[in-house]
Amino acid sequence: MKKYLLLLTLFLASITQAQVKFYTANADSTEFSLTSEGASHLASLPMKCILQEYPNKINHTAISDSDQVLTPIQQHPSFYGCFDWHSSVHGHWMLVRLLKQFPNLKEQAAIRKVLNTTLTQKNIQIETDYFKAPLTRSFERTYGWAWVLKLQQELLDYNDPDAKQWRNALQPLCDTIIKLWKVYLPKQTYANRSGMHGNTAFGLNFALDYARATHNVQFENAIIASAKQLFLKDKKAPTIWEPDGADFFSPSLMEADLMRKIVDKKQFKVWFNNWLSNTALQHLMQLPHVSDRTDLQIVHLDGLCFSRSWCMSGIAQELPKSDPRRKLLLTSSVKHLNQSLSTVASGEYGGEHWLASFAVYAISGGK
Repeated sequence: MKKYLLLLTLFLASITQAQVKFYTANADSTEFSLTSEGASHLASLPMKCILQEYPNKINHTAISDSDQVLTPIQQHPSFYGCFDWHSSVHGHWMLVRLLKQFPNLKEQAAIRKVLNTTLTQKNIQIETDYFKAPLTRSFERTYGWAWVLKLQQELLDYNDPDAKQWRNALQPLCDTIIKLWKVYLPKQTYANRSGMHGNTAFGLNFALDYARATHNVQFENAIIASAKQLFLKDKKAPTIWEPDGADFFSPSLMEADLMRKIVDKKQFKVWFNNWLSNTALQHLMQLPHVSDRTDLQIVHLDGLCFSRSWCMSGIAQELPKSDPRRKLLLTSSVKHLNQSLSTVASGEYGGEHWLASFAVYAISGGK
């Protein structure tokens, strides 16, 4: 009887895991493709909260009573939902990507209705003006900044009438963020090496992608110069300190993921050898344990699984095929992806309001 119950339990678990097939992979696991079923499942998560104002974590510096009593939607009419500003922004990015990849997505009409409500010139102008006050110029630096540029990058090559309106509306905010970033880069003497929002390598990574996509050579050169100044001399990553209890980035892998785009393959291999020993890599390949998905900080570790996955995938493909670390990284990338995919829709708002975006980006291999 005990054996029968064990087999039944395993069978039911396998059914639950198989309810949604999120992606397919090629033979060597270097490329994943999101399935339409997976796309619908993930799209449902930001759609539940992108117009939901509360609960709301407001990161605001008030300078007067009238400033203090503004509601989230009054302060941020485009990005007030999904608990906090940056989560709303990358929720928007994910919805745009899914529209592009799946023109027949069953949620398409509903998504377009939402984006036509939030990404308007009037709303984005208010969002842009928010960054112009002296005490708000560092608002969402650089995590939220990075996701705004990633959202616009996604819209740039989207040949669609709605997308054209959205990107035209969004451009003033992007221009403002780029100006702020270019002022900030020469002043950033030290990198932020945390595993959360402030992580410098993550922000520079997305900014670099945008600069190259838009052929903004001046911005690109400024990013490259900053990255080299901050990271090129780094050696012996202290991976034994990872993860912190609320990490959704690996500082060590995020830095390597940036540097692979900054230097050529030959130089990257030398740098990577000095940065991550085999022992350090093995430590980073250990799957995080997420003990409580109702805890808004601990559930960050599901995001860590996804960001590690996309970093490992990207790094692996910069290494020679003969390098044994390539296969190890690709294998670990898949394991990290699968670890948290089945829990994205946990029913807990602490994870559901943001994790789908990380999942989609991980399935795309960080592209």
